[in-house]
Amino acid sequence: MRILSGIQPSGTIHIGNYFGMVKKMIESQNDGELFAFIASYHALTSVKDKEFLEKNSYEAAINFLALGMDPEKSTFWIQHDVKEVLELYWILSNHTSMGLLERAHSYKDKTARGLVASHGLFSYPVLMAADILLFDSNIVPVGKDQIQHVEMTRDIATSFNHAYKKEILTLPVAKVDEEVATVLGTDGAKMSKSYNNTIDMFTTSKQRKKQVMSIVTDSKELDEPKEWENCNIYNISKLFMNEDELKDLQKRYLTPGEGYGHFKLTLLEKIEQYFKPYEEKREYFAANPKKVREILEFGAQKARKIASEKIKEIRDIVGLI
Repeated sequence: MRILSGIQPSGTIHIGNYFGMVKKMIESQNDGELFAFIASYHALTSVKDKEFLEKNSYEAAINFLALGMDPEKSTFWIQHDVKEVLELYWILSNHTSMGLLERAHSYKDKTARGLVASHGLFSYPVLMAADILLFDSNIVPVGKDQIQHVEMTRDIATSFNHAYKKEILTLPVAKVDEEVATVLGTDGAKMSKSYNNTIDMFTTSKQRKKQVMSIVTDSKELDEPKEWENCNIYNISKLFMNEDELKDLQKRYLTPGEGYGHFKLTLLEKIEQYFKPYEEKREYFAANPKKVREILEFGAQKARKIASEKIKEIRDIVGLI
């Protein structure tokens, strides 16, 4: 069972990213053969800054290695190190109707938000299809907003297979984890960098404390009992505390004498305890860029071996001899 996932080189990573996607991805290394790449080609649709893309790609690599991406268990590489994906992208473009691309929700949403309506942005789903089909991926874990892209991949693969009367491309299945709840930010809305309401995983202690202490609460005084059910502090605490710890926190809410600042400090301590081992691993990789590059090249070699065999098969089918 092959599982494929693309990672955006967005640099900073917050606890909403971690509990919403990253944790599940790392755990999937035990469920099948994981192929995970840093989507550098895809990033070019919106990033036009060389230093920014280089820095964020490297940051994404060390973040995922720190969080448990195992180069022995998985195949982990940067997208542009496996050029075969671009050849397949062009071949698949000739089996993709304009109507299919024009129906893409993501393209409409991104152009509505101000992104330039470039050919790259328009044909983004074809490159995503190439990412998936090049490795005969069976499962593609996605958020609900990406289901359509996997469905488009299936349509493109079906068109190709029909044209050449051979089941050469594996039809993938989108996997959406319905159990993953939306992680709420410091203001009670969905945690997102665009909302400026995040608690970052890898940052300074001072910055993390500032973020935790900015969690929005009501204005109850120290000598008043407090409600924990809909409190932002409590909702975030559920990610880091076991059942007994949460019961103890509930009692503290109901007992006058403590304020929200005390609960925030308890949460801060839990967050720092949880991520401390990952921070230590990240410091190691950050201090050893040569090691990171070796890991990515090792992953790229494994990916290229599979990709070259697949593209050779496809070339033969279409007549590129």
